[in-house]
Amino acid sequence: MQAPRAKKIPYQHVLHGDVRPDEYYWLRERDNPEVIGYLEDENRYYKEQMAPLEPLTEALFQAMVKRVPDVEAAVPVQLGDYFYYSRMEKALQYPIYARKRAATRADVATAEEEVLLDLNTMVTDGGYLDVTVQTLNDDQTLLAYLENRDGTDRYTAFVKDLGSGELLQDKIDNVFIDESLEWDATGRYLFYIRVDHTQRPFQLWRHELGTSPDSDTLIYEETDATYGMRMSKSQSGAYLFLHAENKETFEIRYLKADEPTSEWRVFDPRRTNIQYDVEHWGNSFLILTNEDAPNFKLLTCPVTDTSNRARTEVIPHDQNRYLLGVHPFRDAVIVSGRENGLTELWTLSNGALSGGEQNGGALSNGALSGGEQNGGSLAKLTWDEPVYRVGVGNNLSFNTAEALIVYESLLTPRTTIGIDLKTGAQTVLQVAEVPGEYDRAAYAQERLWATADDGTKVPLYLAYRKGALDHGPAPLRLSGYGSYGIDRDPRFSAASLPLLDAGIVLATAQVRGGGEMGRRWYDEGKFLHKKNTFTDFVAVAQDLIARGYTTSDRIAAQGGSAGGLLMGAVANIAGTLFKVITADVPFVDVVTTMLDESIPLTTLEWDEWGNPNDPTYYAYMKSYSPYDNVEAKPYPHMLVTTGLTDPRVSYWEPAKWVARLRETKTDQNTLLMTVNMGAGHFGASGRLDALHEAAEHLAFALDKIGITAAMVK
Repeated sequence: MQAPRAKKIPYQHVLHGDVRPDEYYWLRERDNPEVIGYLEDENRYYKEQMAPLEPLTEALFQAMVKRVPDVEAAVPVQLGDYFYYSRMEKALQYPIYARKRAATRADVATAEEEVLLDLNTMVTDGGYLDVTVQTLNDDQTLLAYLENRDGTDRYTAFVKDLGSGELLQDKIDNVFIDESLEWDATGRYLFYIRVDHTQRPFQLWRHELGTSPDSDTLIYEETDATYGMRMSKSQSGAYLFLHAENKETFEIRYLKADEPTSEWRVFDPRRTNIQYDVEHWGNSFLILTNEDAPNFKLLTCPVTDTSNRARTEVIPHDQNRYLLGVHPFRDAVIVSGRENGLTELWTLSNGALSGGEQNGGALSNGALSGGEQNGGSLAKLTWDEPVYRVGVGNNLSFNTAEALIVYESLLTPRTTIGIDLKTGAQTVLQVAEVPGEYDRAAYAQERLWATADDGTKVPLYLAYRKGALDHGPAPLRLSGYGSYGIDRDPRFSAASLPLLDAGIVLATAQVRGGGEMGRRWYDEGKFLHKKNTFTDFVAVAQDLIARGYTTSDRIAAQGGSAGGLLMGAVANIAGTLFKVITADVPFVDVVTTMLDESIPLTTLEWDEWGNPNDPTYYAYMKSYSPYDNVEAKPYPHMLVTTGLTDPRVSYWEPAKWVARLRETKTDQNTLLMTVNMGAGHFGASGRLDALHEAAEHLAFALDKIGITAAMVK
């Protein structure tokens, strides 16, 4: 079968006196049989071209499956009389959510299990299923949850009676994918966030249990199309928070959870470029804010007076410490953030710590209500490895004596640690099982710094099996993202061990546009600085080649979504540096998408990329948009993925890009596109399906850098 060629229909965009040809614009006609036919042709061509790689795909898939434990169970988390957890069985596609009634953690093992949701019984054969939010009412008799069956961001809310196991009649459609559903304290009302026609979360509603959603009360509508909404509940359960925000400016409304029909109050009115977050602790609100503090500072004020004059600084701004979250418990406050490019946790105290940077500590109740108000004392939890990720775990109870944190590295499996919030003592509760042989000492992990074109030091980390570099440069897979301030932190993956054992170096570039090095890192990779993201990635690849880790003939690049934009831009500016590129659900038609306000999430993105209705942003976007910069020159081998129902990156972006590449590029390298006709942005929903999909995509890339089925164990 010849590679599909989409027909060209003359079409032009004209703006700011500039003409942009777009001969594949017609591919956005989702209901056009010709469009579906073209996508199906691409899938047939993909299957034909991948057929010779079936042994490698199968070897990768089986090696990954061997690393899946028979049963994976999360550490049970206590809430009142119950311990809640999820578990995955090896033969099943989806998780099971359950709880056990037990007095202590020691009693959980022998207690009777009560299944709350078994997604394996909810999904239809060959269908798609995603369950996101799960939230309990205060007496833990009702479970509200969100599910989706088409891959969009439009979810449906259900309420399950945990006593009878039956679903109530309360069914609410068009709820946003996440952070959009919360109970009040009485268990009589549910608050939820609805999406508009573009799937923008824009309305807060109140639903009274047992009534028709048609009679629900609209609480607030966000009319500014550049803002979205999300909802949260304080760790104490005493307050509900409604966040209206874009990428630059935040505004929060709050409500006492036991006064569900009262009026929501604005905490701080929105002010351009001011971001803040609010939590509740005792008689105080805790406020993280970037006002005069790019890396954020922590303030406190009484719940009875939120005015500026009532606020006191607790943790001052530090240009080397990026504060990201505050997690209050009855006996302590844990602060999360970043320092020197690594995730960190601190305990906040007022003389309650035993001293120094200890692995623990506690916060006395006087620390925020009095005493050392200006600064207090921060103690950082310290770790032995040069590369790691640490964060606060799933803690359901404010009154818990033990908070869960989660630690991992490229070589250390996910480790759940309980911290005694009064003494600071740590207890390892679980180390994730790694089936099969795993000798940690057989592998190495490193953190390096590359130098970008402008002299900026760019962090990267990598892992490999010891000996992989003994005979010269090795095959290497380099991934990156670099947008929205999202961090690409190291995680342990048992599924990656077969790749390391095959001699592959796995590397990640923490390029600008992410938040790894603080707010400045994000700001230097967005708007009119976006090209730093791309040149940083190129600099990392060049650095790895210069150090002798790999060569251009043995390096594979990978990125998805906004990381797919990174892949598209890199393919245009330095494609010959890589042997193969995988671009998953790539955002590659930047200008056209950012001009189309009918597309889901477009208006919410203007504070990330800029609004191309402004000629300055238009010209800059056009100068890097992958679709607009395809040239008649060689490109590496490329695999592009997309989903027909994807609301975040519409399928036609990668489809148009692939069509133009086929028409324009001058090489004979393989170019494939695979379209998931039944899923959206996140691909297959079942775990084994997702693993097989990942193995297939990996097989394409690894084959090009010299990996064979015989090398995968």
